[in-house]
Order: sequence, then C-alpha cells, then structure tokens
Amino acid sequence: MSDPVCTFSALEQIIRERIKARGAITVAEYMDMALGHEQYGYYMNRDPFGEHGDFTTAPEICQIFGELIGAWCAAVWQSLGSRPMMLMELGGGRGTLMTDLLRATRHVHGFHEALTIVMVDASPFLRRFQRAVLHGMHPRIHWQANLEALPDLPLLCIANEFFDALPIRQYAKTLTGLRERLVAIDPHTNELTFVMHDMGIKLVKGGGHSTETVHDSQIIESCPAMRHIATHLAHHMQRHGGAGLFIDYGYRGESRGNTLQAIKTHGFWPVLKSPGEADITAHVAFDDLAHTFEEAGLASTSITTQGAFLQSIGGVMRLGHLVAETHKEEQKKQLRTGFERLVSPQYMGELFKVLGVCSNGQFHLPGFADT
Repeated sequence: MSDPVCTFSALEQIIRERIKARGAITVAEYMDMALGHEQYGYYMNRDPFGEHGDFTTAPEICQIFGELIGAWCAAVWQSLGSRPMMLMELGGGRGTLMTDLLRATRHVHGFHEALTIVMVDASPFLRRFQRAVLHGMHPRIHWQANLEALPDLPLLCIANEFFDALPIRQYAKTLTGLRERLVAIDPHTNELTFVMHDMGIKLVKGGGHSTETVHDSQIIESCPAMRHIATHLAHHMQRHGGAGLFIDYGYRGESRGNTLQAIKTHGFWPVLKSPGEADITAHVAFDDLAHTFEEAGLASTSITTQGAFLQSIGGVMRLGHLVAETHKEEQKKQLRTGFERLVSPQYMGELFKVLGVCSNGQFHLPGFADT
C-alpha cells in the first residue's frame, strides 16, 4: 500500500519550499508570509472583522470608540494651532473608526477643512473596502500601502490594533546560550514546528537545531518593524510637528514571555496550522514603543489602559447622551453593553493599553495623567 499523499495550501507549500531551500525561517518571516503574502496572505484578500469574521475590534463593538477618538483628535488639532494637518490612520480595517471620527467632528469649526486624510493599509482588499465606506465623507482622503512619500504637513496619527500584527522575532536565554526560535519542518511528522537555534551559527541540513526544552516564560520577543515604523513617524513629527495616539493589546514592563497567538472564528487557533487562514498577533511591548519614540526625539505620555483613557475623555458622558437620544430599549442596551466591553477590566478595559506622543514636550495630551 502506498503512503498517503499530504496536501497543503498554496501558501503553506510556498513556506515549506522556502524552508527546504534555505533552512528554518524566523518567526518574523513566517508571520510576514502568513499575513502579508501578496497573493495568499491573511490580510490581503478578506474582511477578517466582525461577527462573521475572525475577530472584532473596538470600533466595530461600539460607535462611542470612534466618536471619542474623533473628539480627542479635534482637541489636539486645536491645541496645536488649528492649522492644516495630515490625519493618518494606520491599519484602518473596515473604515469604521474613521467614519465615526468624521461624523462626530463634522461640526468642529474648521477641523475638516484643515485635514488631509491618509489611510495607510497594506491590504488591497481593505483599501477598496475603506474607499467604498468613506466615499463622500471628506474631499481629501488618500490611500497608501506604506509610509513612503507622506505630505509635508504636521501629522496627527492614530493606530488601533495595528502594531500587534507586525512580525516579531523570538529568542530565549538557555544554559547553552542565546537561541532564536525558528519555524522548521519536523522530519518525523512532516508538520511545521518550532525549533530553537544557536545564534550566530549557520543553519545546515540535519544540524544546528536544539531539542532543549524552552518554556514559554523564557521567550523574549522583539519587533523590529514596530521600531522602524515608530522611528519613521517620529522623524516626520520632528520635522513638521504633530501628535500620535496608539491603542493595542499589550503590556507594560518586562517581556511577558511567549505572546504569539493565532485567532480564527473568534477562537484560538494553532499558530503554525493553515498559514494564511488565521490572524496571527503578539502583544505589544508598550515600554519599548514609548522608548523608541523618545529616542527619536518625541515626548511620550504615561501608558494608560483603554478603560481609563476612554472614561477620561468623556466616555460615560457620551454614553449617557446617546442613551438619552435613543427611544428603543434594544438600542440602549446595545450601547451600554458595547461601552462596557470597551472599558470593563473583564473585557478590553485593562488588556488594551494606550500611549500618546507629541512633538511638543510642553503640551498635555488629553486623556493622560501626565506627559
């Protein structure tokens, strides 16, 4: 009897061929292909958001989120001189946040007229989706796949759940030295697997990998792409002025170990199973993000939680106003439930962190205890 034939998706086959040709690949290389492969990457050809997708982000949960971010942006714009400014969103998803932001600020005198909006998203599919949703909402909305060739304007940057999807590298300090966690093909099962590899030693077929057990708590994560993007944004703000608001799930302080995870249909999924079919993320190291901005010359705020931030900039008041305007009990319930998910420690309130940065160290950004 012949051995059964293993079949893999087109993307997994591409990943396997790269491993066979070059040896085990970094976690960052795996994430980059799984999420961003131009033809088969997870974000390149689908709408992953909402009830019928794989996960739900804050703007999709409750309109109050985008409305409060809009109020924050308008207040910062006014404090920075009410001058012409670029409003940029990194990773705009379905365009929901920007839609709510623009609707909530349409009566702020001069704000929309002063804006040039730039939506930065690597996904052609999501850029098309955003164009349809935001059509007619503002006369100057531009789409870009990356941060190249930005307008020479002061920058107001917002990013919600953007940095968590950037490729990370993973390392571990063991008794035999520093090792990097790589993705390889298990010679026994023929499945993709994680291996530990000595730093500085060239990978050779059949050797170089460690079978030494490394626990998740020993893992140290690094995100070079996050540092590169933060430095790029900081240099622009240094030249032209501006501020930024960054919201993501992550942690303060030292590394929390292995935070790499995959999500599919609102549940956890094996990271190495069916690449391109599930979202892959890692928790954001907010201290590292803040230090990167500071090293590039910006002032950063204290790091706060999403729950504290949204309540500090008027979340409860906005909820009360919307509930009072709504006559249907079901809509009142949805508003209260949605806001609770955003701010409660049992849901997103504590897990998600918020960081603000500004080119003017003397300026106090709304929503933070200090700057």
